[in-house]
Amino acid sequence: MNQAITFNIESHRFLGPDGQPEGNLPPLAEDRDALHALYRNMVLTRLYDERAIALQRTGQIGTFASSLGQEAIGAGVGHAMRPEDIIIPSFRENGALLFRHFRIRDLLLYWGGDERGMANPELGDDFPICVPISTHTTQAAGVAFAVKYRKQPRVVVCLLGDGGTSKGDFYEAINLAGMWHLPLVFVINNNQWAISVPRAIQTRSETLAQKAIAAGIPGLQIDGNDALAVRHFVAEAIETARNGGGPTVIEALSYRLCHHTTADDATRYRSDEELQAHWKLEPVARLKRFMMNADMWSESQEDELIRACKEEIEQEVRHYLDSEPPKPTSMFDSLYAELPGELRDQRRLVESGVAGKESNND
Repeated sequence: MNQAITFNIESHRFLGPDGQPEGNLPPLAEDRDALHALYRNMVLTRLYDERAIALQRTGQIGTFASSLGQEAIGAGVGHAMRPEDIIIPSFRENGALLFRHFRIRDLLLYWGGDERGMANPELGDDFPICVPISTHTTQAAGVAFAVKYRKQPRVVVCLLGDGGTSKGDFYEAINLAGMWHLPLVFVINNNQWAISVPRAIQTRSETLAQKAIAAGIPGLQIDGNDALAVRHFVAEAIETARNGGGPTVIEALSYRLCHHTTADDATRYRSDEELQAHWKLEPVARLKRFMMNADMWSESQEDELIRACKEEIEQEVRHYLDSEPPKPTSMFDSLYAELPGELRDQRRLVESGVAGKESNND
C-alpha cells in the first residue's frame, strides 16, 4: 500500500512594514530593554557598514560585504544566543558578531586583510568569518556533533545566504544534523540575490525552509525584516536544540539593499524600481515605528543613539588605522602544524629580506 506524506511550512511575522502589530505579540514586545538593545545593534550595524564602505572606497580596507537591509537578522540571532553558544557565520552577519563581542576594530582588521582580526581570545569558540559559500555548514555539523558528544548544554548557530542553500555542502550538513539529531540551528538570510543570480532562478523550491524536510528536521519561514520575529523564533529553535529537541532550519526573508560587496555593481542586474519598493520594507525603520507608537522611543533618544554610535565607530576606526601592520612572515603562520621544508626555506628568505631592509634603513 502506498502512503502519502504531506508537509507544511509555516511563515511568521509580528510587525508589518509600517511597524504595526499583526496578531498576538510575544512577551519580547513589552521588554523595553531588549527592544532598545536590538535597535541599538541595528543602528550601530548600519552606521558601521557606511563607515566601512567609505574606508574601502579610499583604499583603507579591502573588499567589504554590507548587511544593509538585513540588520534585523544579525541583531535577532545575536541577541537570542547565550554566551556559551557557538556562532558559525558567513560574511554578512555584522550585527550578530557585534552582539558576540567581535570588536569593530577587529572586523576592520579582517576586511583589511589581516587575519589577526579573527584571533581575539575573548571570542572563545566562535568561528571566524567564512567567505567561501556554504563550506562552513559542514563545519557547523562537526562542531555540533562535538558539543553533543561532550554532553555540553550549548547550541551551534550557523548563518548562510540563499545562494548557500544551492551548494552540496548545505545538503550534507542538514542531512548530518538530522541523522545525528544535533544541537544546531541553521539561519538562512534569503536576501533574494546570490550576487547577480535572483532567488527565482536559484531553485524550484517554493521556500528555502522546505529543504529541511528532506533531512527530516523542522523548517520554518519568518519575515527577516521583523526583528521581533527573528529574535523570537531563533530563540525558540535554540532552546529546542539545547533541550535535546534537535536541529531547525529557519529561512529569514529579507532583501539586499546594497551591492553584494564593494566589488559588485548591482545596478547592472536589478532595477531602481525593485530597490525602492524594498526600501519600504526595511527593518530599522520598522522597529523604530513600533517603539515610537508604543511610547518606548523618542526622537531625542534617536539623536543621542546616532551620536553615541558614530563616536564609538570612530574610536574603533582609529584603533584599526593605528594598528601595527603584521610581519611579512605571518603569511606562513597557521598553515601547518609544522611547515614543510620548501615553505621553511621561503620563510627564512622573507626573514632575511626583512632583516636586510631594516639594516639598510639604519
